[in-house]
Amino acid sequence: MIYQNHITLSTQMHGDMHDITDQVNSIVQKSGIKTGMVHVFNVGSTASIGTIEFEPGLQRDLPELLNKLIPPSREYGHEQMWHDGNGHSHLQATWLGPSLTVPVQNGKLELGTWQQIFHLECDVKPRQRKVVVTIYGE
Repeated sequence: MIYQNHITLSTQMHGDMHDITDQVNSIVQKSGIKTGMVHVFNVGSTASIGTIEFEPGLQRDLPELLNKLIPPSREYGHEQMWHDGNGHSHLQATWLGPSLTVPVQNGKLELGTWQQIFHLECDVKPRQRKVVVTIYGE
């Protein structure tokens, strides 16, 4: 069986992180699937999905680390082509990735105690985001 739904998020700016664990778990429960996999996918090229201990320190640390590794710069080819200030946003989101797959057991996400699913905005402006949640199983 396959079940699909989506989550809509309004983000504010680069570094805006949302805990979407409860929303994904709710979709899993609605699916009726007890054993399988859930795939969580951000639609768009300047945001990412992953797992983290969702607490204020890491909510600050992850975007700061990304800006150290892939800093804003006018030197990126994307900037030279489009001049929109978000070349680093595309690179950061690509580096982290747009999706995550999590096992489903007994109709729930199989996550660790301190492991939550996050959505991270890497773009430099507010965005309306769509996250597609697909559950495969029985």
